[in-house]
Amino acid sequence: MASLPIVQFDPTATLRAHGMPVTAQRIAVLRSVHNAPHATADEVAAATHGSIGSISRQSVYSTLGAFVERGIVRRIQPIGSVARYEDRVDDNHHHVVCRNCGAIADVPCAVGLRPCLSASETHGFVIDEADVSYWGVCPACTRRGDKRSRVTTAKKAIIKKSIAKKSTTTTPNKKGK
Repeated sequence: MASLPIVQFDPTATLRAHGMPVTAQRIAVLRSVHNAPHATADEVAAATHGSIGSISRQSVYSTLGAFVERGIVRRIQPIGSVARYEDRVDDNHHHVVCRNCGAIADVPCAVGLRPCLSASETHGFVIDEADVSYWGVCPACTRRGDKRSRVTTAKKAIIKKSIAKKSTTTTPNKKGK
């Protein structure tokens, strides 16, 4: 069985392929996302600042937004969490999230096609993606004896409210999301 070729990470080629000017700041932000999948914007900002020195937090946030718009980076936001970023955008995958520590890992789609779930009611929408998150307790928390979820009562209420809101929403918000 032939092995798949290893594709090297090339931020310059990635930026050019998406029609973006190549700058040291953009390369540094993209490298930071690549080196720490599922990082928050603040974590990306800290890593970027650590690698090139002078870059404003606002510049990092703006760059991440532009990357998401161009399809260079994917923005995910598990319920009750801040947005996180990853550069794995070329496949249909989902995430598993630890209820205790917030660790996130990629999970391949069981079906492979987009969307991997069919909605029972579309309300006229043309559905092109399904966002699936699996929740549980990660191996590190399990080893420490944290086998049960330590989600606070307040966080449970936020999650419950968010789920209820999503299940009753039939039209996009003002921004079309």
